[in-house]
Amino acid sequence: MRICTIAFLIAAPLTAKNETAERLHEAGVVFSEIMSAPDKGIPRDLLEKAHCVVVVPGLKKGAFIFGAKYGKGFIVCRRGARGWSAPAAVRVEGGSFGFQIGGSETDVVLLVMNDRGADRLLASQFTLGGEGEVAAGPVGRSATAQTDAMMSAEILSWSRTRGIFAGISLQGATLRQDLDDNKDLYGRKLDNKEIVRGRVGPPKAAGRLLGLLSKYPSHDKS
Repeated sequence: MRICTIAFLIAAPLTAKNETAERLHEAGVVFSEIMSAPDKGIPRDLLEKAHCVVVVPGLKKGAFIFGAKYGKGFIVCRRGARGWSAPAAVRVEGGSFGFQIGGSETDVVLLVMNDRGADRLLASQFTLGGEGEVAAGPVGRSATAQTDAMMSAEILSWSRTRGIFAGISLQGATLRQDLDDNKDLYGRKLDNKEIVRGRVGPPKAAGRLLGLLSKYPSHDKS
């Protein structure tokens, strides 16, 4: 019995670390699949202007039309000439996602379009649409963000459910930093600002996501 208990205590943290690393890899897979269909993906010009990107693979929804939602994902931000930051872990809870199908899972992508939005998102807790403007993002290679709502939005949001990719207005969802997942990735409980704004090196599991994002250099020459 004692041997089994010791084995469980050793295996538990290893399992958590593996799950977090796998989720980070899956975030890269989700982003790759979305961008592989340029006529149905996120417009390239928006990605090149974005200050930060959030990917939440497999956000879970519990009920038909109304119900609990919960998901875990990652935020990465630009760091000037140093390229994209290491990923920091976030949790998404609640919020309105428009029409829903009970029991389904949704991949969510957010683009943070300015410094103010990035500062808000890197706080320990941030409610979309409550403390900042969030709008449904346009879909397709030729789509632009010329409407007043998109031009003023700090954050643009999209979802993919059962292969259908569309902009969503993610009103009311709360994003929190996930210190436990950060510890799984980096070995200590770093907060999201330390990871994104500091000089923390990315874990191996971030390779696919960061490799894809590197294809979208910033147009900002300042």
